[in-house]
Amino acid sequence: MNNIETIMRTSPVIPVLVIDDAATARPLAEALVAGGLKVLEVTMRTPAALEAIAEMKKVDGAIVGAGTVVNTDQLRQVADAGVEFIVSPGLTDRLGSAVDETGIPFLPGIANAGDIMRGLDLGLTHFKFFPAETSGGIKALKSLAAPFYQCQFCPTGGISAATAPDWLALAPVLCVGGSWVTGGTMAEVEDKARAASLLGR
Repeated sequence: MNNIETIMRTSPVIPVLVIDDAATARPLAEALVAGGLKVLEVTMRTPAALEAIAEMKKVDGAIVGAGTVVNTDQLRQVADAGVEFIVSPGLTDRLGSAVDETGIPFLPGIANAGDIMRGLDLGLTHFKFFPAETSGGIKALKSLAAPFYQCQFCPTGGISAATAPDWLALAPVLCVGGSWVTGGTMAEVEDKARAASLLGR
């Protein structure tokens, strides 16, 4: 995997994972991958995140990235952990430039035209639209996508199994991020992942 578009096109839903106990990470990754969701975003919101990334990287077929990367210190940590992509909730020039130097595929968060223009200045064309529902939803993304026709998006934030197909129907949307696939037993997670992997087809 050498670019963010390839990763975004791998499956229609990227599970957004908040891991409190690293012991749960590998079984969760195995269930998600078995269900057809190979791209896994482990958020840097808990002390267990880095260990969880290491555990998930042991799962055959898993493409493991780090989410909620907000500064260059975290960037160094996840780069050292060998993540295959990086997601941030927003975009700063400093973080964008630092990620570019690592060569790791990057999906920065945007919520408005100014954010996208900052990304374009950094040579970026693929973005996470976040928080999707509270930033105006589908209507807002349609309005943003028109002038920024060269850009493609992964809406995240408030998206559910029920609303994901509406987002995925938009031409500039390559995938969506969501946490609805992660609850329950591992068998239930696998079932939800399988259903999610078929969305947008």
